[in-house]
Amino acid sequence: MVSPQTWLGFATMVSLTIAANLMLKVGASAPATERIVLGVLSWKSVAGLTLFGCAGLLYAVVLRSVPLNLAQAFTAAQFVGVIFAAAFVLGEPISPARWVGIACICCGIALVGATTSS
Repeated sequence: MVSPQTWLGFATMVSLTIAANLMLKVGASAPATERIVLGVLSWKSVAGLTLFGCAGLLYAVVLRSVPLNLAQAFTAAQFVGVIFAAAFVLGEPISPARWVGIACICCGIALVGATTSS
């Protein structure tokens, strides 16, 4: 059984990863004048990398309480979250093929979740 604290850890880690991806995308589009780190990274890119680091640290903590195969399956939710975030925040379209992929990912996560006690 996964504890509520572990679920919160997963949700926070996935949220941090989604935010990190958005920040990296926005940072990659920054004009050259805003790329302050070695002329390559904007502050938004640095923030994205920092968020990835925080997500990684939190994931390490979550791994203390669940098996890796279970943790990895649940973190697949980040792929769905990034697609939705890109659509809502950046206006990127979600094609019919992506909707099928989203459904497959969600079914996979549900299947793993339903079989955690086996």
